[in-house]
Amino acid sequence: MEEVEEGGPKTEELPAEAPSEQIKEENDPYAYLERQDFSSEKFKIEIKNLPKIYGINEFRKLLNTKLKLNSTKIKAPKRNSHYAFVCFRSDEDREKAIETLTGFKWKGKQLQAIRAKPSPDPLVKKRKENSEEGPNKKVKLDTRSQEEMLKSSTIPLGDVPYEDQLKTKQEEARNILKRLGTELARLNPELRQWLNDQKAKHDGLPCELLDIRHAEDYDGYRNKCAFTVGIDDQTQLPTVGFRIGSYANGVTGVGTIETLRHIPEPTKLAVRLFQDYVRSSDFQVFNAEDHSGHFRQLMVRTAPDQIMLVVGIHPQDLSPDKLAAFKASLVSFFTEGAGKDAKITSLYYQSITKKVAGETPEGAEHLWGDTHICESLLGLKFKVSPQAFFQINTKGAEILYKSIIELAAPSDSSTILDVCCGTGTIGLCFAKKCQKVLGIEVVPQAVLDAKENAKLNEIDNSEFFEGKAEEILGSVCYRALSDVVAVVDPPRAGLHQKAVLQIRKVPKISQLVYVSCNPAAALKNFIDIGRPASKTLHNEPLVPVKAVAVDMFPHTRHCELIITFKRFDKV
Repeated sequence: MEEVEEGGPKTEELPAEAPSEQIKEENDPYAYLERQDFSSEKFKIEIKNLPKIYGINEFRKLLNTKLKLNSTKIKAPKRNSHYAFVCFRSDEDREKAIETLTGFKWKGKQLQAIRAKPSPDPLVKKRKENSEEGPNKKVKLDTRSQEEMLKSSTIPLGDVPYEDQLKTKQEEARNILKRLGTELARLNPELRQWLNDQKAKHDGLPCELLDIRHAEDYDGYRNKCAFTVGIDDQTQLPTVGFRIGSYANGVTGVGTIETLRHIPEPTKLAVRLFQDYVRSSDFQVFNAEDHSGHFRQLMVRTAPDQIMLVVGIHPQDLSPDKLAAFKASLVSFFTEGAGKDAKITSLYYQSITKKVAGETPEGAEHLWGDTHICESLLGLKFKVSPQAFFQINTKGAEILYKSIIELAAPSDSSTILDVCCGTGTIGLCFAKKCQKVLGIEVVPQAVLDAKENAKLNEIDNSEFFEGKAEEILGSVCYRALSDVVAVVDPPRAGLHQKAVLQIRKVPKISQLVYVSCNPAAALKNFIDIGRPASKTLHNEPLVPVKAVAVDMFPHTRHCELIITFKRFDKV
């Protein structure tokens, strides 16, 4: 439910055509290729005979860094597939890639590259299939209501008693730890006796698993939502809500959020009022198929007595005067008009156009009110800007951070290494319980926000560094005067493999607290942390000693899992 890039071929405005030609184009899944707007689908190749094991990032570096082929998109049907599709910006780039890759040897495999057919527009393809349905054609229809479809994609456990949700998530945490214990025993014979002893103590698990934790309030907990502006298939009216499916599956309809229990009432009110504004506007809703129209997105961030709105539109060919008038109209609506009832404290505008590989999306432009909202966690204050990362469940985040500190058990002489630190929330919550905090973050603005948050809370024992963890972790860690407790809270896909290697390599890191919002995806990280020493994995492995699940996302299938690892020779 975070901001999701809309799939499918991207096109701009439909050309003016005769009605018969227009109808023909509307049913042609490849018509978008003839329009003026750029699509990388026009310049696609298929690369065959890929090695058995490789990473997408590794593959991208081969194409763009080593071979300098300027690819824009890589599409593999599944992980470590033996073939993949790669798109380019021009026919010249495509031909160069075919020539370079044909016969090129990578990881012992001789690659083959050929031209590939473009993908059909999924929305047009589905429309065509529906129009061709005959009386004898069996079509599997989705008989669910729009409300049921929306709940299924946003809060699939919304109708399950919360106690049962917690039991399911606790059992999933147990299963992850069981798999971890099995893999560590298989890969590292030196750990087997220790693991057997652990399993005897902890009901078959390689470490202690505490009872699942959660905030008391499990409804209306989201402090940030990014809503799509589209057309409701039932009412055919412009609607601000969530998509009921994906463009890639031929769905563009948007459903109302009124019955979704994880969204707070102040947010719902702001959405209703903005929806009124959209419906009364001369601007059209953005059309994902032909890229016409303006209104695209509304992001709402909330904190106690504070509401920030970021209105996202595609400016198309609006003149500077018309764009300025639109912005003034937004301010007037929310400060003097009917939108005043939303009681917003911060208003931003954002231009949302087509993403271009290698380019940074435009930031949000402040229109009115405060530039930030202010959140409180464990007695600390944090300024939150439109793009800043902050946990979407504030009360749940307090439970999460208390649990991280508990499992880390720092001393007055500890140095906390906060990897993927974002705006510094985790590290700064440690500051009063340790000697020093060192934060690493790849996003420059987040590093500036972290430093600002340290000043805001009068914390003077923290330092934050910009860069990739896999590149600067070692040098940052050597600034510590004592044993280091590393805390990592990486993106959903997990920690970069090179960062894992660095953690293993630095002997000062005696303990690692890993916070995962997708434990199944992070399992490889967990296993690599405990593998035996090798040419790439240095020093003693780190082994799991305690874990706890924290439900940050009630009514969904997601759950945070915290595991603390210690060097095997110090267990």
